[in-house]
Order: sequence, then C-alpha cells, then structure tokens
Amino acid sequence: MANSALQVARTGLDAQSERMRVIANNLANVNTTGFKRDRADFETLAYQVMTAAGARSSGDNQYAVGLNLGTGVRLVGTSRITSQGSINNTENPLDLAIEGDGFFQISRPDGTTAYTRAGNFHRSNEGTLVTADGSPIQPQIQIPENAQSITIGADGTVSVTLPGQPELAEVGRLEIATFINPAGLRALGGTLYAESSASGTPQVGPPAEESRGAIRQGALEASNVNVVQELVDMIETQRAYEVNSKMVSATDEMLRNANQQL
Repeated sequence: MANSALQVARTGLDAQSERMRVIANNLANVNTTGFKRDRADFETLAYQVMTAAGARSSGDNQYAVGLNLGTGVRLVGTSRITSQGSINNTENPLDLAIEGDGFFQISRPDGTTAYTRAGNFHRSNEGTLVTADGSPIQPQIQIPENAQSITIGADGTVSVTLPGQPELAEVGRLEIATFINPAGLRALGGTLYAESSASGTPQVGPPAEESRGAIRQGALEASNVNVVQELVDMIETQRAYEVNSKMVSATDEMLRNANQQL
C-alpha cells in the first residue's frame, strides 16, 4: 500500500512539473504578438476496485459505497484559450490586427498554408507583403514601388496612393480563414498554426463578412496572457508540487518505521 502511495505521489509530481512548463511558456510569450495562452488539463488514472459498490457484505446486506483506490493523475492535454487579446495602436500601416474571429494565411516554404493572428507584416524588396521571415501572405498582395501611402480597409481592401493620381488605386484584398474549432489547430511555432482533423477545414473569405473579424490597420493584437493569473497559477502549482514531495517523504518515513518494527 505504501509503495502505491509513492507511485501516486510520483504521478502528482510529474503532472505539476508539466503544468509549470505550460505556465512558463505562457509567461515567456507575454509580449508575443497574437499569442494564445494554453491551459493544462488533468484527469485521474484508473482506479483499483477493492470492493465493488453493491457487492454483498453479508448474506442479506450490500456495500453502499465500496472501496476504490485511485492510482494518480496525468496531464491529458493543453487547451488553447482563443480569447481576443488587447489591440494596441502602432501607427505602422503594415501592422494589422483582426478584431474578431479569423487568421491570416501564410505560405510556407514547403508549399503548405499556415495560419496566424500576428499581423506584423513587412514589404519585401519585390513589394510583396510578407512576415518577418519573408513568408508571403495569402492571397499575395503586391505593393507598387512608387506607392506613396498604403490604406487597408476593415474589409481587407488594400489601396495605395500613386504619384499624380488623386484617387486611391486598389491593388488587392486580404482574406482570412476561420475554423469551427480554432483551439484544435496544431501549433507550429513562430506564432503559426496548421490545420488539423480537430480544427476542421478553413472557411476562407473577406474580413468583416459572415462570422469573420474585421481588419484594423496600424495596430497589433497583443498576447492574451494575464500575468497576474499566470503568477497565481504558478504559486498554486508550486504548492501542489511541494505537497506531493512531502507525501513522498511521509510515505518513505512510514516504510522506514515499518521495517524497524519487523
């Protein structure tokens, strides 16, 4: 029985250590544009049924509750919290934020499409809108070399001012993708996500239509990490880890006393 207690405490230590890693990653990305925090989800391990509820305790009586002994806990998954982060103005015309649901589409070097909430885009030497690592946005937007200003509307329309032309010239339109279960997207790193069987297929279309969010130019979506909440969770995890450590020590002391008595 004491050995079982050691095993249960060990699963608790492992689970709290993994939760601390999730919290550490959230805090490390508190200033990452478009980052969505994760939450550690736990579940109990299988129970040992020593006496089944309803089993006969005597000829005429039955056990009312039975005897079930737990075998510990494990981290079953990490849930991504997809709530909107705060929108911060940057006054950079190529910084874009999505107010509402949706993801920007990014072309990866291997030809696949990734999705991101980080809208800190740049203009390549060819005039294409790209991410910091040079990956182009989909559909590709080409900015003329002689463009004097860039205007991006809430509906994704990209217009520029050209020399000698008083009217804005439209050069393209952004599209964003939404998912039935955005929390099911597979994290790739670099604030990029990939489609998965859990997320469902992307529904692509212009911003500010149907259930898709609107584009806000000159702004970026901040991380949705709440530092105060993460610190509270960190302290709670630390205390739980300490309690499980004390359980190991207490169980070891019980075994030592039992050996001395035998």
